[in-house]
Amino acid sequence: MITALRGMKDIIDDASEYEYILNAAIACAKLYGFNLIDAPILEETALFRRSAGESSDIVGKEMYEFVDKGGASVCLRPEGTAGVVRAFIEKKLDRTSGVHRFFYHGSMFRYERPQKGRLRQFHQFGVESFGEKSVYEDAAIILLARDIFDALDIRYELQINSLGCVNCMPKYKEKLNAFLNAQNNLCDDCERRTKTNPIRTLDCKNDTCRKIYENAPLIANFLCDECKSDFAALQDILTFSGVMFSHNKRLARGLDYYNKTAFEFISGEIGSQDAIAGGGRYDKLVMHLGGKPTYAVGFALGVERMYDLINPPRREREGVYIGAIDSEAIRDIFAYAQVLRKRVKTFVEYEPKKLAAHLKNADRMNAKLCAVIGDEERADGAIWIKDLLAGKESRPNLNEWLTRDFRSA
Repeated sequence: MITALRGMKDIIDDASEYEYILNAAIACAKLYGFNLIDAPILEETALFRRSAGESSDIVGKEMYEFVDKGGASVCLRPEGTAGVVRAFIEKKLDRTSGVHRFFYHGSMFRYERPQKGRLRQFHQFGVESFGEKSVYEDAAIILLARDIFDALDIRYELQINSLGCVNCMPKYKEKLNAFLNAQNNLCDDCERRTKTNPIRTLDCKNDTCRKIYENAPLIANFLCDECKSDFAALQDILTFSGVMFSHNKRLARGLDYYNKTAFEFISGEIGSQDAIAGGGRYDKLVMHLGGKPTYAVGFALGVERMYDLINPPRREREGVYIGAIDSEAIRDIFAYAQVLRKRVKTFVEYEPKKLAAHLKNADRMNAKLCAVIGDEERADGAIWIKDLLAGKESRPNLNEWLTRDFRSA
């Protein structure tokens, strides 16, 4: 028997949870004026090397990268932002005025050790906003994520930080480099990051490194006046909007393209992989990938990480199940099902069965109405109906029933 690859799961048993989370996220994003974008799963490897950065674990260790039959280096997307930015530039939207807001969802791939809340194929929902400089957009993005979690009744803690900009980051990196070069017990990843992007060391999960970084210099002490002003404004807007948050001065996002605002939503109910969403501002990425300088901010949330945090409502009975007692009526009920499907969800049974078996099938399919035709119904031009929600039976005229309003079914 061939089974799914390690770290890759079929969405079957948890399909209702997946659909529930996705529907809530899409509904909230549309209320904020975001429109769907769907970028390919397969992209040129160079896209992620240039966007995520060589210092990131994604590029360094986790990408599903291979050479295709045309000799090109390609990879399965490890995150969603880079593909959206590539599409934004390719469609020349960076050369138009105004603000462009997109949401996306789908599979991402990272080759890492599978564990609870961390799979090799996982699913993200994300939003990206292009063309708006105002810190109010940063706040709106955070509020959108908040609204999604509130809609799903998920408890969370919001942490925010400022990562500075091109004006204040060089001085901070110089100070941080001096600190890192004086350490002797950094892990291999942090030794590599020290040479590529030292701020990424602060994102390390190694206990020894985390202890060392308790004494590391903080970007908050090096922010320029504009970054200080924007970060103070963000905190004021969130407070005014009734959003609880904490300032995590050591918060550093896992990708190289972030600047200024960075944030994470975390949950204490899902173990060590406690981040359920994260994002921030990335004003340099569009230009870095060949487009015109464009302000940008967004976030992504991990769908699988939220399965244990939600309680989807019980699926209501809906639709019509239709079946026949004898084989002579099968062609008729097939035709009736096509009429019904223009107005109501319809299940049709192609084999003749006894009434009890039809009722059992209808119940298993969670149908609201069970409709059955036997010899007597065919002779009388009627149909036998049972409302499985109300428990009531009826025997209406077939033609009248087929044309009724099924919005309540």
